Amino acid sequence: MPDIQIMPSILAADFGHLAEGCRRAEAAGADQIHVDVMDGVFVPNISFGPDVVKMSAANVSIPQNVHLMVSRPQDHIKAFADAGSDTIQIHIEAKCDVPETLAAIRAMGRRPAITLNPETPVESIFECLDNRWVDEVLVMSVHPGFGGQKYISAVEDKIAAIRQRAGWVDIAIDGGIDDQTVGPAAASGANLFVAGSYLFRQEDMAAAIADMRKQATESYCSAI
Repeated sequence: MPDIQIMPSILAADFGHLAEGCRRAEAAGADQIHVDVMDGVFVPNISFGPDVVKMSAANVSIPQNVHLMVSRPQDHIKAFADAGSDTIQIHIEAKCDVPETLAAIRAMGRRPAITLNPETPVESIFECLDNRWVDEVLVMSVHPGFGGQKYISAVEDKIAAIRQRAGWVDIAIDGGIDDQTVGPAAASGANLFVAGSYLFRQEDMAAAIADMRKQATESYCSAI
């Protein structure tokens, strides 16, 4: 089975103490730090830039998983690669040459990943899978742009279709992931779980991460 990983999203951390939030997540057993980048165009909100990735990479030793919710990712990938991103996720819906942009990410020594929104047909990324342009797929289980939204369970069918078509790929899910939704998402075939609001409001984040990892592992194994 693929490696089960929990990735706290620092979009839900205290913006006045982001470095502390990154260190807290790592100390709690997080596998990666998830950084949500929003340009105010592709999504209505504006969040982080390359300097936040640089800050996070300087404060923790775990990988930086960077989600570019931007209209033209090809204009930004070098800056985020140089800042210390390990995985760079772009959207299939973005205004770019997708294979060219993914190839550029790989050429920079970073893991390329493709993201699809809840309303986007899963077939839109099959070319990326069939040609192995990506190492990771991110399935959005909320509409991107804001934290704290309710989990859209209908995307589980997309996860199952991706897992069936590309058993080798890492499948991440982002949006409304908590102790109630991590199990169903894992049973569908996801193995990377982005959790923001749920984890950062926990007094004992380590216990919450351990519980999520346990639930995900058991659910994934039971579904095989």
